[in-house]
This record gives sequence, C-alpha cells and structure tokens, in this order.
Amino acid sequence: MTKLEKIYEGKAKILYTTEDPDLLIQYFKDDATAFNAQKKGTIAEKGIMNNHIAAKIFKHLAAEGIESHFVELLNDREMLVKRVQIVPLEIIIRNRAAGSLCRLLGLTEGMTLASPTLEFCYKDDALGDPQVNEYHIRALKWASDDEIRSITTEAFRINEVLKKFFLNLKIELIDFKLEFGRVQNRIILADEISPDTCRLWEIGTGNKLDKDRFRRDLGHVEQAYQEVLRRVSQ
Repeated sequence: MTKLEKIYEGKAKILYTTEDPDLLIQYFKDDATAFNAQKKGTIAEKGIMNNHIAAKIFKHLAAEGIESHFVELLNDREMLVKRVQIVPLEIIIRNRAAGSLCRLLGLTEGMTLASPTLEFCYKDDALGDPQVNEYHIRALKWASDDEIRSITTEAFRINEVLKKFFLNLKIELIDFKLEFGRVQNRIILADEISPDTCRLWEIGTGNKLDKDRFRRDLGHVEQAYQEVLRRVSQ
C-alpha cells in the first residue's frame, strides 16, 4: 500500500491517503502532549510502541466481535485503517476515579465507582475538550439518537472486554478514551487504544503504566510503555 497525501496531523498521529480511497495509513508519532497540548514533549519510540499495542488490542477486540477501523499493521510506525468520518466526540469510560473526575468532584484518586461511568466531550483542543451531554449532541447534530445509542453500547462493551484483557496481564484498566467514526452508514471504533489513551495501573503495586507518568513528571515513561507492550505481546 502506497502512502500518498498527508490529510491530517494531530498531536500523536498523521493520516495519509493511499491508492484506495477507502483506506488510509495512520502514522504514530513520538510527540507527547498533556493538558490539551499545554505541556509538550517527546517519549522515545512512543509511536512504535503505541502502534504495536493498538494493533494487538484492535485484533483482540475484533476477535470479540467489535469492529474498528484497523485493517493491518504495516510496519513499526504505521497501520492501515479504514477511512471514517470521525464523530466530533471523545467518549471517556471510567472504572475508578482519576484525573479530571477527581478535580471536578473532589474525589480521591483510585476510588472505586459503583458502576462504570461514561462521559461525552466535544473534540476541540482550543476549548479544552469540554464535557457535553446528549442534549448538546442532538441539538448541534454531532450524532443522531441511533448513533448515540450505538456509541454508548459499544463503549461499555469495549470496557468489559478490555477490563478482562488487561486483568489477564495483571493490569487494571482505570479509565480510557475512545473515538468513533462513520463508515458505510454504521459506527465503528477509530483512533487508537494505548497508554496514551488509557490509565493502566499494575495490579499489586499500583504502578502507573500510562501517560500519567509524562503528565505528572513521574519519570520512567518509556519503561512504562515498554512494559505494556511486553505484556500485550505475550
């Protein structure tokens, strides 16, 4: 598959067209950002690690009947993906209190929630990806009622699958971000699932194996990503 025109560059990835109008090449960068790009840096070989981690997870989800934009791994930094129209929402699933939920509600980090929660955020870095609800989504026509139901159902399904997946690796899935896209009149999972988009705590030690190590200047960032890659590759 030939990489042609660059059509999008985000904080962590670049998308290129191919000779097939329905397929894109997704390139993973080493750039690291936090707090809506207010903090910037580089994590050595992050793109390589996230590409391989995301590919493993997409394959596992596919085996569980969850469709994503992933087609195949091309090389260390690139995967072939279906071209989708991204729904302008970030979906956050939380199993424990962490991050912005603690700041908003004054909760103790790590507090177990009685049930998983779902949050919708509008994808706009300049606005700080503000949290929105279903009424905003309908009023602004970001997604239809059917699409909202589909996204919600799939997000919770993905959570159940990934909790078990990571549990087998002695990792607890604390929370994570998802994005979805439209293809051929249906909604499918897009973007990536990696230590960039998940909070992952090692069971037994509570050691953080995700981008919080970069956000909070905890050190050993590359080693945390490497450890996640090692475990998902077992």
